[in-house]
Parts: sequence; structure tokens; C-alpha cells
Amino acid sequence: MKKTYIIAEAGVNHNGNKKLALELIDIASESGADAIKFQTFKAENLSTPYAKQASYQSLNSGIKESQYQMLKKLELESDFYFDLESKCKEKNIDFLSTAFDYESLNFLVSNFNLKYLKIPSGEITNGPFLLSHALTGKNIILSTGMSTLKEIEKALSILAFGYLKKNKPKKILKEDFTNAFNSLEGKNILKKKVTILHCTTDYPAKINEINLGAMETIRDKFNTDIGYSDHSEGFIVSLSAAILGANVIEKHFTKNKKLKGPDHKASLNPKELKHMITLIREFETLKGSKVKKPSKSEMKNLNIVRKSIVAKEIIKKGEKFTEKNLAFKRPGGGMSPMNLWKILGTKSKKDYKKEDII
Repeated sequence: MKKTYIIAEAGVNHNGNKKLALELIDIASESGADAIKFQTFKAENLSTPYAKQASYQSLNSGIKESQYQMLKKLELESDFYFDLESKCKEKNIDFLSTAFDYESLNFLVSNFNLKYLKIPSGEITNGPFLLSHALTGKNIILSTGMSTLKEIEKALSILAFGYLKKNKPKKILKEDFTNAFNSLEGKNILKKKVTILHCTTDYPAKINEINLGAMETIRDKFNTDIGYSDHSEGFIVSLSAAILGANVIEKHFTKNKKLKGPDHKASLNPKELKHMITLIREFETLKGSKVKKPSKSEMKNLNIVRKSIVAKEIIKKGEKFTEKNLAFKRPGGGMSPMNLWKILGTKSKKDYKKEDII
């Protein structure tokens, strides 16, 4: 069975504090996560000065301000990302970060050998930005919160085109994307390179709006790896997604849910994160392979609990076997009851006492 790739989403839960950001790496590593993911952006490239906060952002942070003001406080200096990567290597955990603007994307791709590039839900209609991701040739995780299947298909069309072209053409026609998506090469490259995450973009997401069945719909329609980006409270949704076959689970976590900031309340604390990952790994173990055969432990019990054909009464040599003189009792190891019809009416080749195994 393919192991679920678990991303501990630090996001901006460092609150712009370098010491806290490094502590989050320790927490993610100790929890058993495969990767920790941050967010890389320049506030001036991401938001206009007058863009409003989402309602959950002002509610969770307890501060009413513009998106730009909020984001500016959550930026990390570019040079500090090298410290984050170094700490991740020390802790043997993959370093990932989501780019929210071209400058940040170029910085990450130019300086770090990231296992995946993550495209957040808010960028799924940002065609030029999607194309820039695909032109890097890197594996991509695409979040699809707030999206329809048609919007996902359009995004995948652009990614397929970018992967196949490798360099940005001077002129692009709309049908170029569709042709790339519909081509055998396009479908193969998407299957190889892209993981699509179902997501409910609310913080915290309501259980009745999770709709995990949509994750399976995405897999069936686009034939790619799938996963879930979880913004719900607790970890039952992440665990359920893993059970349903998610290849990737992304879950926000924090050092302390009481910290001020937009995402802390919809995040797991360190103890919860570790518990979630332990349960997912236990599920992977119990799911095992798809091969149905006796386990090693079962083999020692097989002859104890199965039955053999035995003599129900004294049977003399030359006497015919009948349903009246045969019975089925433990232990196994003798002739299987499945062979009853094969021996009925045949003559015994030896004498049997009552209860002897045939």
C-alpha cells in the first residue's frame, strides 16, 4: 500500500516570529509528519492596500485590519527560509512552502529543491500563475477549495500545457490548453506530476460542508493522485480522508490554539497532530495489501479451528463411506469436509475406530 504523504501545515502560524517558526519544525518532526509547509509571499504582491480580511480572519485574530496589514505582519524574510530548510534537513522532514506571487515562486524554485510546489485554492483561477508553476517541471499539489469540476479541468489544462511546452510560448491560444489536456501525453503527465486536493475553504470548515465524496469524484474524473486539505476542527476528517484513499493529507497545526492569528483556531495542537498521524499510520498497517491469504498468525490456528472428516462409528476395511458413518470435527489437518462428495460410496481401505480422522 502506498503511504499517505502527510503535510503538517505551519502556514503563517509562526505569526512572523522566527523562533516560533523553527519550533514548529520540531513539533512537525516529532509528530511523524512527512513534510512541514510554510507560506511565502510579499504582501505588496499579494494584496491591494484596500482588500478586506475574510470574516474568519478578523474573528480568529481579534483584529480588524486590511488584508495587506495582516499579511505584512506575517511575512518572513527571504534569507530566513534558508534557516528553515536547514532545520528541516536536521530534523529529517521535507521542507515545503506555498508561493503566493511570482517573486516568491521564483525565489523558492531558484533556491530550494522542493519535492512539491503547492498551489493554494485561491490561485486556481489565476491561469498565468498556474502556467508558471507547470513551466518549472516540478511536481504540483493543487488545492481546489471553492472550485467546480469545470474550474479544476481548466486549471489542469493549463498545467498540462505548461508541462508539455516546458518553455512559455510567445503566443498562446485558448484551445492550446484544451488540446494539451485532451492529449494522451497531457493526461499521462498530469497523472505523473499532479496531486489534486479536495478542500473546504472556511476556517474552521463545517462538518456538513466537508463533502469527502467529492475527493473520490475528482479521482475518478481526472485519474490523478488525490488528497484532502483539512481546515476542520479536530482530525476526524483527515483520518476519514486517509481511509477513503487520500494520497496526501494537509492539516494545519499550531503550537498553541490560543495564539492570536487567522489560522490558529482551525489548527491542531502538537498532541492532536501526533495522535492524528499515529492513527493514520495504524490504519495503513491494518489495511495491509489487497492479497487475501492466511496471515502467519492465522496459520498456527488453522488446524485448530477447521474440521476434518472423522469416523462417526466403527468402519471396517472394505465398508462403504456414507453420510451415516461420517462426521466433521476438529482438529483440521485430515481430509477436508470439502472432499465428502468425493469419497461417498467408495470403500474404506483400512479399519477406523470411532472418532478416527479419515
